[in-house]
Amino acid sequence: MTEQETTLQARAWFLGRRIDVRQVETFERVAQNPLVVRAGDDGYAVVFRFGAACLVGVDAETENAFLETLVPFVQGRFDEPESETCDIVLKPSHPERFDPNGRLNLHKVSVSRIQAVADATAKSAVLSYHERRVALVFDRVEDLALELGGGARHKGRRGWLKEIGEVLLTESQMVGRVEVTEKPEFTWEDPALDRLYERLAIEFELRDRDRALSRKLELISRSAETYLDLVHNRQSLRVEWYIVVLILIEVALGLFQAVFSRGS
Repeated sequence: MTEQETTLQARAWFLGRRIDVRQVETFERVAQNPLVVRAGDDGYAVVFRFGAACLVGVDAETENAFLETLVPFVQGRFDEPESETCDIVLKPSHPERFDPNGRLNLHKVSVSRIQAVADATAKSAVLSYHERRVALVFDRVEDLALELGGGARHKGRRGWLKEIGEVLLTESQMVGRVEVTEKPEFTWEDPALDRLYERLAIEFELRDRDRALSRKLELISRSAETYLDLVHNRQSLRVEWYIVVLILIEVALGLFQAVFSRGS
């Protein structure tokens, strides 16, 4: 007899810079750290302080309604939030791992398993968002390198100052809030849960993507700093030339006065 499959989906949304989870009081709480609440009749929602929420086992209507209720609690809301999905199949007799079709086999729907899936899926959404933004900045880095290599003067100083600020903000968020490469605390004392989370981290390539993103952020930061140093040096050189010109004018005036005095 073929084992009956039950399927559901986890979809994470990276909504903004931060979510005030203390204000999410209108839902039935199931667990803390991360916060798990009821969504719909049989679904769950996991809400993260770093600006993401993951809904598990809900339909599109319930998902949209839940996300709308979160809007007042999202700080720095994005115009184009990023999403990531994880398809889940409940198979009690199968190992908890990804099958060849990219679906995650789970023995059962438990709160701790929901938290593990949501944590990894949410972090993948965060990485996708920053990867998309960094790719756009990389185009600017390439344009800047071409202009500097050709001896042209780049005019976008304010734009690069903004880029540096955004890069530093991204680094701060990735390291200080999201902790992409760190395993969540709720997996530390449960070997089965730890193995499940490790498989999720490998499937979403969390560590590899985080390292690649960190290298790109570092390059962008160095490029912006190099450009600003060049701008500063050019301005310093310009000021020095102004001083030289003023000195020459003063010398010329002195000589003119001396010659004029002798002639008188």
